[in-house]
Amino acid sequence: MSEQKPVDTLKEIGLRITEAITEGRFPVVDLPNRGTDNIEFDAELNQFVLGESKVKRDSSNLKHIRSFAQLTWVAYFAKQLLDSNRTSSLRDLYYSSEAFEVRFNDQGESDRIITDLECLTGQPREAFGIYPEEHSSVFGSVKMNYTVPGYEGREVDLTLSPDGLPIGRALMTAEPAETDAKMILAVESGGMFSRLIETKAWKRFRAILVQLGGQPPRSTRTLMRKLHEAFDLPVFLFTDGDPWGMHIAQVVKSGSANAAHISGLTIPNAKWIGVTPADIREYSLPSEPMSSVDLKRLDELARDIRYTGHIWQKHIAEFRSLRRKAEQQAFSRYGTDFVVETYLPDKLE
Repeated sequence: MSEQKPVDTLKEIGLRITEAITEGRFPVVDLPNRGTDNIEFDAELNQFVLGESKVKRDSSNLKHIRSFAQLTWVAYFAKQLLDSNRTSSLRDLYYSSEAFEVRFNDQGESDRIITDLECLTGQPREAFGIYPEEHSSVFGSVKMNYTVPGYEGREVDLTLSPDGLPIGRALMTAEPAETDAKMILAVESGGMFSRLIETKAWKRFRAILVQLGGQPPRSTRTLMRKLHEAFDLPVFLFTDGDPWGMHIAQVVKSGSANAAHISGLTIPNAKWIGVTPADIREYSLPSEPMSSVDLKRLDELARDIRYTGHIWQKHIAEFRSLRRKAEQQAFSRYGTDFVVETYLPDKLE
């Protein structure tokens, strides 16, 4: 089903449902099982994938009626978006459901139903015009050509705005045209992203800068992979020095269990350059004690199959020994430009 055009996929689902009703049968759909026992780590792809197990959503089952109706409406809403050449944020879809008297307990529930639609169709929500709220940005010496209707072929320079350009539908679907960059440097925080633009670090390192905005949305990871593959650029990940920052980098490299049903989001050879526990010691960075939640997270990462490599286990052991964490901004104790003048040159070499 995934090779079809998104609108044809939705039509096929609608036909199956209406044919069942016309024939006097209760419509049924089979979905890939997203339970943890059906999620496997594919070492060759370096990402999680779903196994062969399926779950049945049967409209004749009182326990399934609510979720079946929600899924049907989300598919309808997605087709309306495609037919009218419109897009929607996840949050807008949640609030739009109220106008149709489709009930979701909260946005988390509607997000899960959208994931069900992805699993049912084998296509990502972005193919249906459904996106998260933008909270990532990009800046660098890159020219891209838009493909969104009304802007086809129009060129955009990613140095257009000193604040960076938000990564939404237009940039995610744009085609890379040319660049003189030699790397992609992704940073966790907006403050560090702005600092690297202000100090012209993007010129010094010949880097395309990406603000991850915490855990990066799929549109950001899609754009990073597209630039990585189009221009054969190495990817470096610079996050806070704690288990959460380390995991942000790992998700870029190896994906997440939540997106096991989606391919094409990972960059396996991306490198996490810090802030490492060794950096906290070496630079005597201002830090704070890890909380019990932080330490528990370290234990979880130690058991995670994505962290079985020696280097990752070493970082985890050093964090556990240090029991302290530091943010990217901790380097400011040595001056506002220390990261650009000293830390990043050392790391990137």
